[in-house]
Amino acid sequence: MKSIDPTRSRLVGVLLGSALMFGCVSNQPSKDDQQEQALKAAETNTALGLEYMNRGQPEVALGKLKKAIAEDDEYAPAHTVLAVLYETIGEYQLAGKHYRKAVDLDPNNGDINNNYGVYLCQSDKVREAQRFFVKALEDPFYRTPAVALTNAGSCALGAGMLADTDGYLRRALQFSPQFPDALLLMAKLNETEKNYLTSRAFIQRFEAVTEATAESLFLGYRIETALGDDNARMRYFEVLNGQFPGAPETAEVRRQLER
Repeated sequence: MKSIDPTRSRLVGVLLGSALMFGCVSNQPSKDDQQEQALKAAETNTALGLEYMNRGQPEVALGKLKKAIAEDDEYAPAHTVLAVLYETIGEYQLAGKHYRKAVDLDPNNGDINNNYGVYLCQSDKVREAQRFFVKALEDPFYRTPAVALTNAGSCALGAGMLADTDGYLRRALQFSPQFPDALLLMAKLNETEKNYLTSRAFIQRFEAVTEATAESLFLGYRIETALGDDNARMRYFEVLNGQFPGAPETAEVRRQLER
């Protein structure tokens, strides 16, 4: 995951611990043994649920994740993966319930805070979402701070909070100067502010590190239109039309050219 995303579709950092090692097993497991076995079962079913999600089998994934929670209701990764699944299938109330549960169980986990922030932003709770994106950065083991900061920037941009957007994205690029999602959002921000030369520079940086998308090509087309470079804007259209003939962005450019 996952800038909102760019990171919305990403489920970052839901990792399983190393296999638990057991010593001698008595005929009657102790309470600690039972808890360890329950945790291991929850970990296994969460991993299976995530795998089935990635295979496009949400019904099977749902069964595995429900089983994980039945085994150990305090295993936070199971709740956050289940929340992502519920959100994917449009069960937003259940998604919110499990995101909140995951945060309650592991309030300092960067990935869990980031994922909950994305959910809140998509629920139009921008200020609350930003609090969780920032909270994610406090986790010393959080490996993708540029993701949380880019999500915060995307959320702020959607709410028209341009100064906040700029601050978050610049911090994201300090952590990861070639992070494509942050570069694309900086290009969008500067286009919004009519800083077209700066916007062009960011879209060129984006194009240098990743493949073009319909969104990025349409943005490039708009930037070059604003700058009055007809050759450049038509090159963007030609690539857009060639690579993404059925995209809404392509249809919009065609409508503009037909006027």
